[in-house]
Amino acid sequence: MSTLMIQGTTSDAGKSTLVTALCRWLRHQDVKVAPFKPQNMALNAAVTVDGGEIGRAQAVQAQAAHLEPHTDMNPVLLKPNTDVGAQVIIHGHAIGCMDAVAYHAYKPTALRAVLASHQRLLASYDTIVVEGAGSPAEINLRAGDIANMGFAEAVDCPVILIADIDKGGVFAHLVGTLALLSESEQARIKGFVINRFRGDIALLQPGLDWLEAHTGKPVLGVLPYLHDLHLEAEDAVNAHQGAKALDALRVVVPVLPRISNHTDFDPLRLHPQVDLQFIGPGQPIPPAHLIILPGSKSVSADLAFLRQYGWDQAITRHLRYGGKLLGICGGLQMLGQRIDDPLGLEGPAGSQAALGLLNFVTTLQAQKRLTRVSGHLQLDQARVGGYEIHAGRSAGPALERPLLYLDSGEADGALSEDGQIAGTYLHGLFESPQASQALLQWAGLAQAQALDYAALRERDIERLAQSVEAHLDTELLRQLCGVPACKN
Repeated sequence: MSTLMIQGTTSDAGKSTLVTALCRWLRHQDVKVAPFKPQNMALNAAVTVDGGEIGRAQAVQAQAAHLEPHTDMNPVLLKPNTDVGAQVIIHGHAIGCMDAVAYHAYKPTALRAVLASHQRLLASYDTIVVEGAGSPAEINLRAGDIANMGFAEAVDCPVILIADIDKGGVFAHLVGTLALLSESEQARIKGFVINRFRGDIALLQPGLDWLEAHTGKPVLGVLPYLHDLHLEAEDAVNAHQGAKALDALRVVVPVLPRISNHTDFDPLRLHPQVDLQFIGPGQPIPPAHLIILPGSKSVSADLAFLRQYGWDQAITRHLRYGGKLLGICGGLQMLGQRIDDPLGLEGPAGSQAALGLLNFVTTLQAQKRLTRVSGHLQLDQARVGGYEIHAGRSAGPALERPLLYLDSGEADGALSEDGQIAGTYLHGLFESPQASQALLQWAGLAQAQALDYAALRERDIERLAQSVEAHLDTELLRQLCGVPACKN
């Protein structure tokens, strides 16, 4: 049994990607491997096989390891609901909201949850590949750390430090991070990985030689920039999309301050017949065939934000000219008449008028619904699968015309009588090829293609594993992972 931790010099250095790559590479070595992230801060979540929620990145890493995602893979998840506070989720379930000061005091308890999950994984798997958070050199977060070196010291595991050369300053990042660590933490760094390199490696070699001589630590390898690589983002919205058809369906998604599970739109972003635009604050909503209101961690606040920028008026104008409107989860709740918050879960207790486009009311409740589901859309009876993560319960006449029926027999969402407005609590509905095709046809794309999103994700996980095999020191990796040396 062994544990290897991947830490980064910055956010978005490639930690999630490298952990995903190593999980699949180790599976190719017939190693029973599991991913692990002690503490994650993200609004992109996934529902686990044991009925909890974890960061979306860990669910993808579980897929790379050929596993079902489990709450032990991400025992602490922080979901920001204000600029200074977050909902704290332990072992998949919310225990309340805390500001930074309160959470700092809670960290010793959180660490116990982290170590308990790690021990359970160790009992079931040969190797645990751990993803750090942010950077271990963030001085203000060092005290009581459970996400980076605090965890590594607690379980006595080796660490690989990864840095992104594409942004520049890679040697300063690596050397500077190392310099800000304690002696014992520096000793844990067993080598460096440089990520997203473009060009002739020979031109980089003098820098690699200097780095090894200066630090006394090896460079395990340089991973190339992989074009058109897609993995679900841990948190940041990814607006990049490739070439689109001239007659592509125009889809607009307003980016709300607490947008959640925006990975829902990755299949649309990658679809060759869809031109997906994320619209930020101060930007007008352009003409489109379909507007999608996304999920939200703070529906009432995001609804006020939407009104502040006049997007509600733009939606009304869009509908008047025949455009389609879809709400997902929090976006569905915004479509109704009212949002009631009797417990003050999203602020002061009370009610707020919603957009009034469908006749139902949502009541926020303390207990979340966390479940993975499948069923069929009322549109062409297309099969659909996904997951639900929401605290609200909706009721009203509009829901008597559901958008879909679950295999359990439950109805979900709503479809307006004129077929112009739809809503659902289901996340991930565009990942199902049949459902995605049916929804795009409903939105106006007559000859919509079925995109196999799962196959694209699997293809890119394999590309990452191949990159590890081709560009990293696999013998040293085997040693650090406790895997027997490869037999020639």
